[in-house]
Amino acid sequence: MGDVSTLAIIGASGDLTERLLLPAVADLLKSQPDRRIHLLGVGRTALSDAQWRRRVRTAFREADAEEAFAAVASTPYLAVDATTAAGLRRVVRDAPDGRLVLYFAVPPAAAAAACAALSPGDLPAGTVLALEKPFGEDEASAGALNEVLRTLLPEEQIFRVDHFLGRSTVLNVLGVRFANRLLEPVWTAEHVERVEIRFDETLGLEGRAGFYDRAGALVDMIQSHLLQVMAVVAMEPPAALNATDVRDATAAVLRATHVWEDNAVRFSHRARYTAGTAGGEQMPSYVDESGVDPARETETLAQVTVEVRNARWAGVPFTLRSGKALDAKRAEIDVVLRPVRHLPAGFTGDAAGSVIRFSLGPDRVTMDISANGGDGPFALHRARLEADLGLGSHQAYTEVLAAILDADAMLSVRGDVAEECWRIIQPVRDAWRRGDVPLGEYAAGSSGIGWDDAGVAASGR
Repeated sequence: MGDVSTLAIIGASGDLTERLLLPAVADLLKSQPDRRIHLLGVGRTALSDAQWRRRVRTAFREADAEEAFAAVASTPYLAVDATTAAGLRRVVRDAPDGRLVLYFAVPPAAAAAACAALSPGDLPAGTVLALEKPFGEDEASAGALNEVLRTLLPEEQIFRVDHFLGRSTVLNVLGVRFANRLLEPVWTAEHVERVEIRFDETLGLEGRAGFYDRAGALVDMIQSHLLQVMAVVAMEPPAALNATDVRDATAAVLRATHVWEDNAVRFSHRARYTAGTAGGEQMPSYVDESGVDPARETETLAQVTVEVRNARWAGVPFTLRSGKALDAKRAEIDVVLRPVRHLPAGFTGDAAGSVIRFSLGPDRVTMDISANGGDGPFALHRARLEADLGLGSHQAYTEVLAAILDADAMLSVRGDVAEECWRIIQPVRDAWRRGDVPLGEYAAGSSGIGWDDAGVAASGR
């Protein structure tokens, strides 16, 4: 039987815990039956131990993992405000034995305030802190938060959670790229024309106006998730797949990343949805959604083109795009190769560059290539090669939670990386606040607005 850890979920009665964390715990214990945990619920809502235990058991049942509930060593509940220093000290004092993981499933500002009130001696040795994004509100505040966290714990015991890094397809990029001679040598500016990373949703606000209307698509998706995905795609080969080497490699990519041509006005775009039907639901205009302040001019669709200014990638545009209330869910990484330098006379048709596409859920990799033998023996057409990568062994939050409990920081966002992500998008935020970039509109359920940054940016290179 393995060691017993204590997972203290701060904000245990909240939406994040119900939708994601408890199902992830259930999935993890179902797949790893030798693992045991104390599951400590913490929140301001008054619940008894029995009520909390019933919530946990219900989550396990709904996750088809009821038998795994036996691996939960205990399920106590503390009704305290753990976003205060006094409340957090009580959590630490009353937590069951075992290495302590404090998971802040509360707004990031509340978690930061609680940590700022603590002293290094308040946390027992080996404690792990897990915090949800965003990490700060800009580069300066992210740096200040990092200073607070470093006074409490070593960096390797601080988990800044980005569940995108637990998505199996993002991790599969590493295997497909580094383990195949067909692809590894061409992963450079000499052969790659552009990279496009896209995450489109059919969902609207889903009750998240309180956070989303202050963040928008740029901060909610591009600043955090998509820049992390880009760093995985673009990083140098690490010596080993461990926390030090992988995070060093992704950090180096982000330090080299800047808005294309340092021109945030030309190479960033924003829009918000108007009334329509998306995902089978009738949606009002974004400005009419409950909790939205139209004066903020919050975008629900954002696109930014950046460049990784190093020897491998200089001259290759990376376009990051994400939006809500669109016609279809698209979670894709497209690596577009350059056309061949010379096509022998006699072929007909277009020999466009091959496209390597990683699709996130369902997980698969495809390659669109030019092939002949269609209408004529030398007539070129597009053919597709496809490999199903499966769903992975766990869902994204399960992968991340397993890493947290094992104190394996490879899937967490390092402090300096959090600061770099804010630095990268700051010119875009400044341009938008000045009103230099118009706020477009698109109907909910449409494909949004097509801004062809990749083609424009690459045309002069």
